[in-house]
Amino acid sequence: MLSRLTRPQAVAVCALPVVALIATALFAPLPFSLAQPGMTANVLGDNQGTPVITISGAPARATSGQLRMTTIEATGPDTHVSLGDVFDSWFRKDRAVMPHDAVYPSGQSVKEIEQHNTEQMQQSQDAATEAALNYLKLSDKKVKVTLRLADVGGPSAGLLFTLGIIDKLDGNGAGGDLTGGRTIAGTGTIDADGAVGAVGGVALKTQAAKRDGATVFLVPKAECADAKGELPKGLRLIPVTSLKGAVSALTALESGKGSVPAC
Repeated sequence: MLSRLTRPQAVAVCALPVVALIATALFAPLPFSLAQPGMTANVLGDNQGTPVITISGAPARATSGQLRMTTIEATGPDTHVSLGDVFDSWFRKDRAVMPHDAVYPSGQSVKEIEQHNTEQMQQSQDAATEAALNYLKLSDKKVKVTLRLADVGGPSAGLLFTLGIIDKLDGNGAGGDLTGGRTIAGTGTIDADGAVGAVGGVALKTQAAKRDGATVFLVPKAECADAKGELPKGLRLIPVTSLKGAVSALTALESGKGSVPAC
C-alpha cells in the first residue's frame, strides 16, 4: 500500500539525492594539486649544515650576498584534493591550483615520482657544472664541483647553481661579486650550452623569494607575465634566456653601467 506524501515531505525526499550529489562533489578527489611558496636556499652558503657548492682543483672565492634558489611546495602525488580544497585555494594569492599531471608524471607511483625528481635534480646539477665550466673555459678534468642540496628535486635550480659556481670561481670577472652584496633569487633550468628554460610556479616562487629577503628575481623570459601577475612589492624582475645574459645583467646591476633588462 502506498501512502501519499505531503508537499514538504516530497520536497525533503527529492532534496536528499541533490544533497548527496553536492556532498559527493565537495569531497570527491579531483585531478589537481595545490601549491604554495616553498623553501629557498642560498647556493653560496650551507644547507642543513653542508656547503651547497664545494670546489676542488681551483681556488674558491669568498663571496658576499646571496643567490637563493626557490621552490614551491605541492600536495603529495597521492593526496586527494576535493572541490572544497580547490575553492579554498582558488582566491588566495599564496596558493595555486595546478593540474596534477603538471606537477607529477601521470601513471607513476610515489616511489617512481621521487626517483624521477631525484634524477632530474642530478641531471640539473651536472648540466649546471658543465655550463659554468664552459662559460669560464675551465676543464672538468682539473676542476671538480660537488653540489649538495637536501630534500629538493627537479631541474629548476639549474640557473642558480650555475651562477653560484661562477661566483665562487670568478665572481664578476673583475674582482667583485656577481651579487653586488645583494640577496638575489631566481629560477630556471639550464643546459650545458647555457640556455635557460622555463619551469612553472614562478608567481609562488617570487613570494618565497621576497619572504626570504631577496630584492631581485631572475626569471625565464617566457614566464615574465606569470611572474608579474602576483609580484611582491619591492622585488625587481630580470628576465633571462641564457647564462651569458644572466651574468651580463647581474654585472650591469652591480656596476650601474649598461642596461639591465626588465619584464
